[in-house]
Amino acid sequence: MKSLNSRRTRAIVVAIAAGSLALTGCSENKGGSSGKDSKEDQSKAAEQSKAVVYADAAASTGPAEEVAGAKSGGTVQVYQESGLTHLDPGQIYVSDAGQVANLLYRGLTNFEEDGKGNVSVVGDLATDSGKSSDGGKTWTYTLKDGVKDQNGNVITSADIRHTIERQYAAFIFDGPTYLQTWLSGPKYRDTLKDGGFGSKHLPATILDTPDAKTVVFHFDTARPDLPQTLAMPGYSVVPEKTDTKEKYDAAPVSTGPYKIAEYKVGKSMKLVKNENWDPKTDSVRHQYVDGFNFDFGVTESTQTSRLIADQGESKNAIQLTGGVEATQIQKVISDAAVNKRTIKGYQPYVMTLTFNLDRVKNKAVRDAITYGINSKSLIAGEGGAYGGDPAANLFAPTLPGYEASYDPYGRLKTPQGNIAKAKELLKDVPAAEKKLVYAYSNSEAGQKRKVAIEDALTKIGIDVVAKEVDSASYYEQIGKVKNPYDMYVTGWGQDWPSPGTVITPIYDGDQVADGSANYSHINDPKVQELIKKALTQEPTAAAVTWREAQHYILEKVNPAAPLWYTKQFQLYGSNIGGARYSTESSYIDITRLFLKS
Repeated sequence: MKSLNSRRTRAIVVAIAAGSLALTGCSENKGGSSGKDSKEDQSKAAEQSKAVVYADAAASTGPAEEVAGAKSGGTVQVYQESGLTHLDPGQIYVSDAGQVANLLYRGLTNFEEDGKGNVSVVGDLATDSGKSSDGGKTWTYTLKDGVKDQNGNVITSADIRHTIERQYAAFIFDGPTYLQTWLSGPKYRDTLKDGGFGSKHLPATILDTPDAKTVVFHFDTARPDLPQTLAMPGYSVVPEKTDTKEKYDAAPVSTGPYKIAEYKVGKSMKLVKNENWDPKTDSVRHQYVDGFNFDFGVTESTQTSRLIADQGESKNAIQLTGGVEATQIQKVISDAAVNKRTIKGYQPYVMTLTFNLDRVKNKAVRDAITYGINSKSLIAGEGGAYGGDPAANLFAPTLPGYEASYDPYGRLKTPQGNIAKAKELLKDVPAAEKKLVYAYSNSEAGQKRKVAIEDALTKIGIDVVAKEVDSASYYEQIGKVKNPYDMYVTGWGQDWPSPGTVITPIYDGDQVADGSANYSHINDPKVQELIKKALTQEPTAAAVTWREAQHYILEKVNPAAPLWYTKQFQLYGSNIGGARYSTESSYIDITRLFLKS
């Protein structure tokens, strides 16, 4: 899961990949200690690590549990700095669009949380989280009765088949690829080049839809993580009758509690109630407010100022994925009335300075930068201890397998950068190899990062050529294999609690392609060997292999310098009710908001 800059008791199965989506301060978030003590924050994140539970039909039946004190009516104002890159579910893999997807779309499964750190996978379009057989190689889903899209069309298994097959089409390039590769291998596009829009479809031996309500997945090996995979927004249903291919990105069809009434790309979006959404079929989402008005282009500093002032429409406003702007944090935390309107939590993201290995081929250069980069100044721009902690490696504190003391480049000992060590590594490097193009987002955060990175790298002798990139399409631009940049800041968090959802998407050589999250283009035989080994192992053995893979990647290849582990600190208006930190999205839980008056 890319960073933007990102139950119940009747469970039947515990996910094998047990671990954590839990974050500090994830109860009702009435204000926590995040930022005061980084070690305490990380300890709490680890303590809250719990197995994700696979829920049964009873737990998957709506309506969702009522939010205490909830009222109906009104419109929530949403502030966001950048516009959305995509609205087509198949293209959604960035946290801001993921937040919007929670209001618009539904998939076979979904995550549900209880506000106490407990997370489960429930059936969403399906009656439950799925039934496995054949040693976990076969998974069967039955669709619920009465689920319709915004046009009143009943969702059938044909729509599910279409949703999966269109992921093979060339115009889908920015979403997750887990399911496609599990079904058809890394060259999955070659097996269904027209994405199911023609006469050819996936064979029943892979994807079977024997009747209008049944969907059966057949894999060549056990896939215990499938219920979590299907809960990703990128696998939300696209009804076959209304699919407009590339045009779908601008005018998608809703199956969730809200639908799009108006969308001005990069400027604004208005959501209104979807009358064809039935709460009895949905155990996760609510429809308390009449709608959401999104304002794009509102900087984090303006968002924060407006929400501190808490006047007019700002009383009804939230930050979508933005946080309290760094220079205004003290103003927020020193005012008890304002601080009461915040949520805080540890996020799953590790921010790295990722090297384009096709261009930065000298490992001495990559190592020098890793030693010399200044995490302290970068974190200061994120809000200091409220924005993050120095990262020592590629696994976040919320990820199973996290090693707090694993620090091969001394990032914890010298978070401000080891300039002497970096200069030593660069002393014999030709000048041409020390001139590097750095791509940065044209957001406020991107500007701050540019200043910090230019300053640190200049001190060690790197000639930095900074290139500005539009923030809304930032990941799309750096995601091109032939991109013209040497390095860029990227963030990644686990898609579900397994190191496999970190190592595989961003360090698997089979994933090098336009739109892939393998931004470094690493393609190393040893890494490939370890990934294949881990994916066939039971969790305990796999954990050892994933650990070996991380150590090899960071020490022997070094495709990305660890920068910081992220935290979230968001502010909302005084008339917002139901606000809490979502341990699944790592932002405000947008599915349960209401207006107090």
